[in-house]
Amino acid sequence: MGYKIAWIKGDGIGPEISETAFNVVEALESKYNLNFEIVFYDAGDVCLTRRGTALPSETVEGFKRADVAIKGPVGETSMDATVKLRQMFDLYANIRPVKNFPNIECVRNIDVVIVRENSEDLYKGFEFELDNMAIALRIISDYATRRIARLAGKIANKRSGLVTIVHKSNVLRKTCGLFSKVAKEELSKYHVNVNEMYVDAASAMLIRSPERFDVILTTNMFGDILSDEAAQIAGSLGIGPSANLGEEKALFEPIHGAAPDIAGKNIANPYAMILSFKMLMEWLGERKNDQRLKEAASTLESAVVNALKMGYKTPDIGGDKKTNEVGSFIHKLIKNL
Repeated sequence: MGYKIAWIKGDGIGPEISETAFNVVEALESKYNLNFEIVFYDAGDVCLTRRGTALPSETVEGFKRADVAIKGPVGETSMDATVKLRQMFDLYANIRPVKNFPNIECVRNIDVVIVRENSEDLYKGFEFELDNMAIALRIISDYATRRIARLAGKIANKRSGLVTIVHKSNVLRKTCGLFSKVAKEELSKYHVNVNEMYVDAASAMLIRSPERFDVILTTNMFGDILSDEAAQIAGSLGIGPSANLGEEKALFEPIHGAAPDIAGKNIANPYAMILSFKMLMEWLGERKNDQRLKEAASTLESAVVNALKMGYKTPDIGGDKKTNEVGSFIHKLIKNL
């Protein structure tokens, strides 16, 4: 049985890390007889320049037909490409796991999952100008809060059972107040421990004592910021994967940006892209009840861990390996595992 995967390479370092991840995927296909049908689509800054749109209609149609999707980072057109895809396919949950990997210098030991509401907040994009003022509308609804809280509860039940709701209800009394109230109501239905923390205190506590967190449930913009901070505590944004999940569709991507300053130099860190594909296989394996995908995901993470232990690191995490060297070595490890 094969699966259709829509893949956007993206901008900047996106094509390099996509090609590296694709090399790794080929090894997994061979080892587990996965038979992926991967189709590449355009989106992002280069696409806008070349075609006049950051998100062509055939890319959207390709996502509709695919079983799952993955993308590299895009640049200045993120709102027109990434955020638009999230909104079009109602990818309401952004899941960002952060943990330490061997042989990477870190600020602290950390193992958290940030569950970020992905469809509302300021990222709705409702902005306008009026009399020399710029105004943005922050949207927080009961419906969206309940469904993201349910997912946080399910994830916490598989981990330590602790959910920290992060908000700023002492200032944003209506929007964050509703988020806090509704999230607590929904989480009361699960066998989890719940606490709350203001976002400024949470950002400080993540650095000071990250062991106090397990699952962080928060709003769209706060989750975007906190997950980057958490990844840096673990050692680098370059090792941070993520999932955008809806009821029917899912899109996986590294949390970092397009890094145009190092594009084309073959020094970009491909691990976040590779680990995003690992998350893709876990999600698809669970959805399709396909044990091959689950085993392939486990093998891929083992290969990443072994590669890092053996010093296959790009410059951003203290190594001297090229982007494609990392991919080739992981490809070799998978063949031998």
